[in-house]
Amino acid sequence: MADLLTVTSLGQIFGTMTTVQAVDDVSFTMPKEPSIFNLVGESGSGKTTIARIILGLQKPTAGHVLYNNTDIGSKDKQWQTLFHREVQAVFQNPYSVYNPVYKVDRVLQTPIRKFKLSRSQQESREMIESSLRAVDLRPGDVLGKYPHQLSGGQRQRVMLARIHLIQPRLIIADEAVSMVDAAGRVTFLNVLLDFRERLNISTLYITHDLSTAQYLGGNIIVLYKGRIVEAGLTREVTKNPLHPYARLLIQSIPAPDPNKRWAEKLPLNMAEMSLVQSTNRARCLFAERCPNVMDACWQTRPELRKAPTDNTHEVACHLY
Repeated sequence: MADLLTVTSLGQIFGTMTTVQAVDDVSFTMPKEPSIFNLVGESGSGKTTIARIILGLQKPTAGHVLYNNTDIGSKDKQWQTLFHREVQAVFQNPYSVYNPVYKVDRVLQTPIRKFKLSRSQQESREMIESSLRAVDLRPGDVLGKYPHQLSGGQRQRVMLARIHLIQPRLIIADEAVSMVDAAGRVTFLNVLLDFRERLNISTLYITHDLSTAQYLGGNIIVLYKGRIVEAGLTREVTKNPLHPYARLLIQSIPAPDPNKRWAEKLPLNMAEMSLVQSTNRARCLFAERCPNVMDACWQTRPELRKAPTDNTHEVACHLY
């Protein structure tokens, strides 16, 4: 059985005179069974670029993406219509996706009309109200209002209601809760979990916040400067991170105790070095910041391989 999503040797280079390798030989698969995959890493790690490529908004420099064993660049218009119905996105800014001239009703009415989901206005209204309730919104609180009249959390949940209407196979959620308050985050994440359990909808959840990835569970892929450095089950990777960068990410999760503070600081010169794009990528790109750096790290790119402790856990590090 083919996988739902297959990403193979994906690469993306920006620029001509001066180039930046945003994505560097990234490969992973999502199964047909409803699942959650967390794509995590700090800003500039290539997360959003990968999301844009999967959505067909950007053509990669190298590699390809298959959805249900068909390249997403297919010229078949009927297949493209199906793809755009079955793969839906929720973006970071809960305001920018709306046209401020129109009431929020429009983002719910448009997919019904485009994908011919109902046969009458009455049925459309019932579907919209049902979908709003499914994401913990009262129809009377949001219908008939303009985007600026809703909170950020409400705007994001309206987008989830839109997804509930369409009932796709895959959601691409790109930093979808980074501009929402704590209560809104929990509600949003619970809706994603509910969609997986009740509607068999998979999610590729993109974030720099490991605490939300831990909440969702599923699988996790850790990116650093466009490369996968660690991957596996979320509970295993977050409990027992192997790559030094993954350890650093886990340690950066604040403890819910004001008396517990970070004891260490990253030296400024190392922080500055980490932001510089190295011209030599045939090596470990974390070497400047790594406490376990050795000669091989500067000379050879580490391969992603099975961890010594668990077959479901992979790591790209010369320590293993």
